[in-house]
Amino acid sequence: MKIELKPFQRKHLQGLAHDLNPVVMIGNNGLTDAVIREIAINLDAHELIKVRVLGDDREARVAMFEQICEDLGAAPVQHIGKLLVLWRPSDKERIVLPKNKQALKG
Repeated sequence: MKIELKPFQRKHLQGLAHDLNPVVMIGNNGLTDAVIREIAINLDAHELIKVRVLGDDREARVAMFEQICEDLGAAPVQHIGKLLVLWRPSDKERIVLPKNKQALKG
């Protein structure tokens, strides 16, 4: 079950993800079990990650993005070009989401 974010929360996470480098690459074999496992490990370690998708098929990238979020219970933050940005809270809770728009401005 994927996490739903409010627009201002998504914006906050996009700002945090701006300087991140991709930690997982999805190659020509697509979304294999090993890739899903690697994404899950990195989400547990970092909460907010970028994933690079090789290949030029936009529909395939969108489908992968949705499947990853659904399978791993992650929130889709951003899909820009061949980069996917995902967020999933971990036990340590490194990233605290703002509760309302005013919290962003503070």
